[in-house]
Amino acid sequence: MKQRLSLIALALSACIGVSGPAVAEGKFACEPGETYVMNVMVSGHPYWVPVFQGFKQAAEALGCTAVFSGTPDYDIAKQIASFEQDLVKKPAGILLHPMQSDPFIDPINAAIAAGVSVTTFAADSPRSKRTAYVTSDNLAEAKFAAEEIVKVVGDKAEYAVLENPGQSNHDLRVTAFIAYMEKNYPNMKLVGRQASNQDSNAAYQAVTTMLQANPNLAALWIPEAGSAEGAVAAVKESGKKVIIMHADVTPTTLAEIKAGNIHMALNPNQGVQGFLGFMNTFLGAHAGLIDPFNDYKVSGFNPMQFPYMDNGFAVITKDNADSFELAKYMEGRN
Repeated sequence: MKQRLSLIALALSACIGVSGPAVAEGKFACEPGETYVMNVMVSGHPYWVPVFQGFKQAAEALGCTAVFSGTPDYDIAKQIASFEQDLVKKPAGILLHPMQSDPFIDPINAAIAAGVSVTTFAADSPRSKRTAYVTSDNLAEAKFAAEEIVKVVGDKAEYAVLENPGQSNHDLRVTAFIAYMEKNYPNMKLVGRQASNQDSNAAYQAVTTMLQANPNLAALWIPEAGSAEGAVAAVKESGKKVIIMHADVTPTTLAEIKAGNIHMALNPNQGVQGFLGFMNTFLGAHAGLIDPFNDYKVSGFNPMQFPYMDNGFAVITKDNADSFELAKYMEGRN
């Protein structure tokens, strides 16, 4: 919270023209042609749309150019290739959603060495030298989901999870959920744990198998929305009553929430994530805007470091689902 307040204070002081040590070097604006890139995998996924809108809004406010990039595939090699292609164009900074943590260590470090500011968002590469990390609190999401499920099905029931091994935020959402259940509700029984890798067909098959093997399955927790699309299809086909909760949202899962087939979704504040993601990336590229009380001049590290910034999350239910209609959000935006 202190980091967020510091960032906001700096932005406000710069935007209203306050002078002083914090803005002694450079200016809180981009040079002509200064470009920032947002790089993702599965680039056609609707999740990225509000994130990029927030990213672009912040960029335009500072006179910067915003570019959307990445790969349409769920493929780590292809995303790294797209990231390296972005670097060839010499942007000032890149807001990156790394599909997997460790494979991106060297590419991120190479970007930093070349003077490109890199902020990770939603998923992280914590062992890299990335400048900042913006995300929702995955531990809080897991706890909220566990408490909500127990509230609905009781504390002596069977549950299962889907997962996407290797993606840091999804891993944490699942492992923290299971750990919280085991510690606080030992009579809750984990009867299924299957990798679906954001593939709705794989999720459909996994949940179909789980339901056949566990006729008393009461609840499902899923770390993202693509797999939830397949899971809800399997549950509906079975005719069973299973509480489904997932993180993120797509137009398909939003429709299922409205229909009462998905109990609830926990959705990161995507526009805030993109806006803060841009601000962190910009500040990392303009380290001269601040002269902090630390040893950065001796150690040589970028003084504009934000190891973790929480963009918050929203709880989507049948009652407020209309507020998350992507088409309505995009009206009037280009």
